[in-house]
Amino acid sequence: ILAREGVVDGYGHMSVRHDKNPSHYLIARYLAPELVTKADIIELDLDSKPANGQAQKLYSEIFIHGEIYRARPDFTAIVHNHSPAVIPFSVTGVPLKPLYHMSSFIGLGVPVFDIRKAMGETTDMLIRNPARGRALALALGNHPAILLRGHGAVVVASAVPRVVARSIYLQINATLQMQAMALIQNVTYLDPEEALRVEKDVWDENGFSKDWDLWKKKVMG
Repeated sequence: ILAREGVVDGYGHMSVRHDKNPSHYLIARYLAPELVTKADIIELDLDSKPANGQAQKLYSEIFIHGEIYRARPDFTAIVHNHSPAVIPFSVTGVPLKPLYHMSSFIGLGVPVFDIRKAMGETTDMLIRNPARGRALALALGNHPAILLRGHGAVVVASAVPRVVARSIYLQINATLQMQAMALIQNVTYLDPEEALRVEKDVWDENGFSKDWDLWKKKVMG
């Protein structure tokens, strides 16, 4: 779904916390998202090591998932993507704001993680070890998403349909916001109370069920 909707290309990954063992999570082996099949899903512990001890080639940024799940027991699904639409908001100091009711979750805050500042050194920009993963999890806090400077985004939620929808609508809102800002300086955004109201009254755990059914039908034929 994320590949079809243009949120991920050959890069990016998604995970879900194991439903029977909250100290484990499920993610694909090192593979382009669009190519993943059921047979490619592996089980990792929160140290991001294969639960069965079997050697697997893993994503280099696997620690995004393990460290966020460790820090936030309430999160059950995570997406990391390199959506081009969000990159400008990670490097300009212009904050992402919700102007579209479908992306009301942005009103809960989308901080920016600057890995150079967080780690106090120049890096290769990737979250490729536990220390970087812990720093990212700390910066994320209880927000629904975080931008990685010059890199992409991490989106979290309490259910798979919700994290997929948030990833898609984060990208859409970023595109709409840039279009609106090109037209006028004073864009009208959802105010904080509106954003909270929409999140509470519209996008509950089943709020994206119509989208989810449609997206599944498209990718499954």
